[in-house]
Order: sequence, then structure tokens, then C-alpha cells
Amino acid sequence: MSDLLIRNLRPEEISLTIDWAAAEGWNPGRGDAACFAIPDAQGFFVGEIDGKPAATVSCVNYDDRFAFLGFYIVRADLRGSGHGLRIWNAAIAHAGSRVIGLDGVVAQQDNYRKSGFQLAYANIRYGGGVAAPARSPADVVALDTIPFALVDADDTTVFPARRSAFLRAWINTPGHVGRALLRDGKLAAWGVIRPCRTGYKIGPLVADGRTAAEAIVQALLASADGEVFLDVPAVNREAIALAEALGLKPVFETARMYTGAIPPLRIDRVFGVTSFELG
Repeated sequence: MSDLLIRNLRPEEISLTIDWAAAEGWNPGRGDAACFAIPDAQGFFVGEIDGKPAATVSCVNYDDRFAFLGFYIVRADLRGSGHGLRIWNAAIAHAGSRVIGLDGVVAQQDNYRKSGFQLAYANIRYGGGVAAPARSPADVVALDTIPFALVDADDTTVFPARRSAFLRAWINTPGHVGRALLRDGKLAAWGVIRPCRTGYKIGPLVADGRTAAEAIVQALLASADGEVFLDVPAVNREAIALAEALGLKPVFETARMYTGAIPPLRIDRVFGVTSFELG
């Protein structure tokens, strides 16, 4: 067996992981690569054999306490050769003592448990065609007109680490559209929709309740033309009800797992996950 050389991907090479994810049917966003490099430029790895990519993985360190693992892919003709375990171990080592999260394939939960991961809940991807509304709700505004500090602070109620630079880029990336709903001067709901290899994904979608989430979704759909996908925590029944009311159908499911305790989060406010690859 040829030696596997593991190295960091440079920021301009992260598109390799995006392309491999697309080939696996994960349907990444068209602007994901540039955004994903922002939290931790050293968090993307490739394993090469004879100078050719054989495996990829990412483990993005958001701060000194939390990391998120994704893009764990071994080239189809090399699976079962042990290369996956080697690059997996490199990613885990990059996280150090941090708690690590991931959205894993449900069938692989037992393998993830061997590395110390425990199931928190399932995430379900819903998808399908949705008709664009005739007009956006009157009380919904462009997300970039809201003081960023409000959005950044609200995000800490639903994500285990502060991710300010990533969030700012996610909102402002060309092609991404963000909307927000203010009530009594407070941020009641906000979300982003982005173009993907197929259709569009809404995420994050954060709201105080289903009615507020629906208002954001209707505003976001005004900018979509094609299939729409929404990744929903299965423990949020109101989010499931919203996806079903839109006529979306389950596409696949992931297991959200962590290696340790995370700060208490308002999962009841998560109506759409930002990304299965970066949380």
C-alpha cells in the first residue's frame, strides 16, 4: 500500500472538499468554500497518494472550546484500506482538547461512538419544490440592514461558539440573501438562503416561534427559483411542522453528535441548520 501523505489544504484548495461533497450527493452551496475557510484556515485536510487526493476531512476550530468535524470522505476505490482512519485521527488531533461536533451518517453512529461521540439528536433534511410568494411579508427587512451585533449575539443562543467572522461572510457572500424580523426592537427571527449545486438551502433559520420563522421563509423564497432544502433538528417539532406545511419531504437524516458537553442551546429556536459540514 502506498503511503498516505496528510497535509493541510490551502484556503484556495478547499473547493476540492466541496467538489467531493457534491459528488457524494451532499449538495453544497456555490459560495461555501470561501466562507468555510474563514473560521479556521488550518482545519481542512487532504490525504494524498502519489500526489493524488485519496481522502479529505475538516475539523474547524471555532474557539478554544469547540470544533466541528465534516467532509470526511475517502475516495471510492480506496475505501476499506485504512486511509480514512488515518486522516480522521489527524482531524481529531487538530481539535486538541476541544469538544467536537459532527453531523454523521446515521449508519456510522457506532463508529463515531468509538471515537468518543455521543448522540444529541437527529437532523433531517427536507426538500422539494416550493412556489415563490407574490410578495415578501411587509414587516421583514434585509438582514444586512440590522446591526450585526444583534445577529451575532442572537446566534450565540443556538450555536456552541461565537462565529462572528464566518457569520458576517455568510450573510454578505454574493448570491446569499438574508432576511430579518424585528418585534418591539428585538430580533424575533432571521435567516439566509443560498444557491446550491441543486436548488437552494435555507440556513441558518432562527426564530422565536413558527409564525416568525414562516415570515422569514416566505421572504427568502421570493429570491429562490427551484428546489428548496431545509435542514431541521428532529427535536424541534414546530420546525418539522413548518417544513411539512411547505410541502417539503424528508431527503435524508444525520446524527448530530458531540464528544462532550456544550453550552445550553435554544434548539427550539433552530428552524434551519446552517450547514451539516460546519454546524
